[in-house]
Amino acid sequence: MAITVDMLNSLVSVTQFNKGQASKIFDRLRTEHQLVVLKNNVPSAVILSPKEYERLSAIEEDYQLLLLAQERISNGALEHVVPFNDAIADLGITKEEIEEAEDIEIE
Repeated sequence: MAITVDMLNSLVSVTQFNKGQASKIFDRLRTEHQLVVLKNNVPSAVILSPKEYERLSAIEEDYQLLLLAQERISNGALEHVVPFNDAIADLGITKEEIEEAEDIEIE
């Protein structure tokens, strides 16, 4: 039931945009993750908060990496696996250096 109430509360009519209430609608995204825009009482768009968009993008990226890993495993890629400790030793780095390193954001 709570999901239904949440869904109903997230509905926004396109008429509200036409009446100049866009700012008010976007302000709602500070507390709500998503809003469903209705046109003629039919869902026509979903507006996501930046935080929700980032969360969903990360899930999608993880899923794509999982699919790639599964494909490589099924193609026999495990025959060429180098253990983590051997790989970092070959590169001349330590686990501590990896843990201390800052995340790099690639766009």
